[in-house]
Amino acid sequence: MSAERPILPPVRLNSEAELARDALAAPLFVRAVKLARWAGPDTRVGAGGELAEAHLPAAAEHLGLPADEEGAAYASEAWRLAVDTGLLDVTDPEEGELPDGADESEAEGTATAGENLALLTTGSPQDVLGIWLDGLDAVHADATAPVLDDFADLVGEDGSIDFDALDWDPEAEAEFLDGVLGNLYLLTLADNGAGDGPVPLPALAASMIVPDDMGEPTDDILEQVSEAMMRLDDQFRLLEPIGIVAYQPVDEALMVEEDETADTSAGADEEDVTRYGMVKLTPLGLYGVRARMLEAGVDAPAVGDLADKGADALLDGIAHYPEPAARAEIQLWIAGHGPQGAVAAAAELLAAARGTDEGAPLRRLHCQQALALAGEEAEPAVRAVLGDQELGGLARVWLVEHGAADVPPPPEAMIFWLAIDTIAAQLDADGELDELQGLVEGLSAQHSGFFDEVWRVDHPATADVLEAMGRLHSDKKAAKDARKAAFKARSRAGG
Repeated sequence: MSAERPILPPVRLNSEAELARDALAAPLFVRAVKLARWAGPDTRVGAGGELAEAHLPAAAEHLGLPADEEGAAYASEAWRLAVDTGLLDVTDPEEGELPDGADESEAEGTATAGENLALLTTGSPQDVLGIWLDGLDAVHADATAPVLDDFADLVGEDGSIDFDALDWDPEAEAEFLDGVLGNLYLLTLADNGAGDGPVPLPALAASMIVPDDMGEPTDDILEQVSEAMMRLDDQFRLLEPIGIVAYQPVDEALMVEEDETADTSAGADEEDVTRYGMVKLTPLGLYGVRARMLEAGVDAPAVGDLADKGADALLDGIAHYPEPAARAEIQLWIAGHGPQGAVAAAAELLAAARGTDEGAPLRRLHCQQALALAGEEAEPAVRAVLGDQELGGLARVWLVEHGAADVPPPPEAMIFWLAIDTIAAQLDADGELDELQGLVEGLSAQHSGFFDEVWRVDHPATADVLEAMGRLHSDKKAAKDARKAAFKARSRAGG
């Protein structure tokens, strides 16, 4: 079988040490750590684990924030994150502690340093990132929570909350935000990572709302895009302090310009578009979004995933990687064999490249690319397969490219076999049409009477390759000869 194409291109992540440093520097995480270290035996918490209101001014002051309503809100947010990430442990109030006549909302518990607080200084980068991911989950949940314009209207006479009146679907909200972050992730990886600039918020909202096959968006669709933008503006403002995105918010002057906010199409120039918000994933954000994808069961590969795997896993894994990512993965894999391991690495690659299955030609193509990075030390392993029908051709190519002496000329049968194998690999790789056409015409022109002989090649892909050559060759006579040869090959194979 041909190697399965990954849903997403591979991401190149910063090292865990760099990512852990970024996590520890995220503003909200910094504030949470400061409060976790500030809390003492006299610190009191409410029944839900929130910091007691009486302590909020002191907490805000400790964070260097003004002791006003805004400072108290920031302190409360940081406190919740410290609790959610295990930097703080809170204990519920003991029964019987309530004063006479007090209700449960007036109960107070205590807070102590959690086990995770010490891990931030004594643990590994993985420990730090694990704690940060818990924080990301908590902030993500806050970002998808309902917006309560008037909470009092939702509280019944008996004190219960009418959640149905919220018109809020938590799963749908979380799925929408994850979809937005997924699109941002894809845009960041576009063009082999060249698309890592900020994305206009209207474009990001439109990617979730406007159907792919829609021409001019309708007024209803534009209104939905505008509503999604404003919701995303709120969400990205919440997500930025945890370090996942760099965000330029929507210009507040636009909030009162209703006519402008309704028209967020791509007609505006770049300067105007920036007023509607610009967002990009940080390196830590790439890590965080990928972690959420993996947890959801999405195949989201990263460069380095294959570094400790066998050569078979390497060649199959990079089969449909973009060239820069494949090259980086190969280099990491070879480096894992140590400075003296080039021969062993080359031998392992060559052994994994054998086979008659559908994916074998592409494995051999990537084996050839991998051997090019192995260096001249791989020559003994390459010479060992000169007589192998499947590998002898690529071995000769490698030796010639490295200026080796005494390279035996290939038998004619091997030349034809290598031509079929090379084209089969490129067809499976879905390369550029012009390049593929050039390869087809170049290989067939190297040998007079190419199509009179090539149909006899004992290769599983011979007939399919010849049919493709018939479609791709620009010369009408050569294309006709290729189709005839394909018919002969199928007849010879009994198909």
